[in-house]
Amino acid sequence: MGGFDLAETAAYVTIAIGILIYVFALCSNLLLLVIIAVNAHLHQPMYLLLFSLSFNDIIGVSAMIPPVVYNLMTEQRHTSFLSCLFQALFLHLNVGATFLILSAMAFDRYIAICHPLRYHAIMSKTTVNYILMLCCLINFLLVGSVFGLTLRYPFCSTHVSNFYCDNMSILRMTCAKDITINNLYGLFITGLYHGLTLFSIAFSYTFILIACFRNKDSDARSKALYTCATHFLVFVIYECSAAVIVLVYRIPQSPLNLKKFMAMSLVVFPSCLNPIIYGAKTKEIKQKIKQIYKIFQRSALEKPRLNRVKTIAE
Repeated sequence: MGGFDLAETAAYVTIAIGILIYVFALCSNLLLLVIIAVNAHLHQPMYLLLFSLSFNDIIGVSAMIPPVVYNLMTEQRHTSFLSCLFQALFLHLNVGATFLILSAMAFDRYIAICHPLRYHAIMSKTTVNYILMLCCLINFLLVGSVFGLTLRYPFCSTHVSNFYCDNMSILRMTCAKDITINNLYGLFITGLYHGLTLFSIAFSYTFILIACFRNKDSDARSKALYTCATHFLVFVIYECSAAVIVLVYRIPQSPLNLKKFMAMSLVVFPSCLNPIIYGAKTKEIKQKIKQIYKIFQRSALEKPRLNRVKTIAE
């Protein structure tokens, strides 16, 4: 398995940064999951979809960073075939699920703003569960079909050129001489994910903007646009990460380590930024985070006071 071509000092710095990023992404997404899970009034469509997005981010960042950090720490350049296959599968499922969840969130915002009186009737918990199950089914079928085309070939190599496993890395290990069908089908599936998300967001936000400009209540209009801005910002970050990866890989002069680093960004950056964006932009979640912070702050202040009281009593 390939890896970063780094000096010893740079490798230690990369390991430290990787651990910090992973801990931050894991803790921040877990915090969102706990806040949504324990507060019954947050069991609404928008927050259930956000719950799914955070859960998906945890899967993606856990499939990416720990194996890379472990390989750097142990200087191991090998892994089992099953580990490689499962890492590739989870990474592709993570990316695909993000696109589908963002599409579902766009539909949710469209119903909430354009059909507010029918929102709870249309977007019931049952409907949201069906939407999420449909997203999972579509994702498994599309990603599974891509890997099915790859695994039909026998394997002639055990070398993975990248520092993590993906479908293309596994495909290059096969004995296939002509992978045109795999490449075309992979491009088709990628276009399908991007096209579905772009269409749902363009459709939803066109009608949302029309509804907002027709609304004479400036406060309601501002609130609607503010709510949509969070979702749109997450989508832009994700698309920008994908665009930068494509651009870097198309420039021949790009350093190999830069290409490898940017390949991680599609999974790592959104996983770190999503909790910050939703924590800062969503009023209810921001309030809950402030409450948790005050509880910890109060307990931190009370502990020395209790220790002083015990000391005096003794």
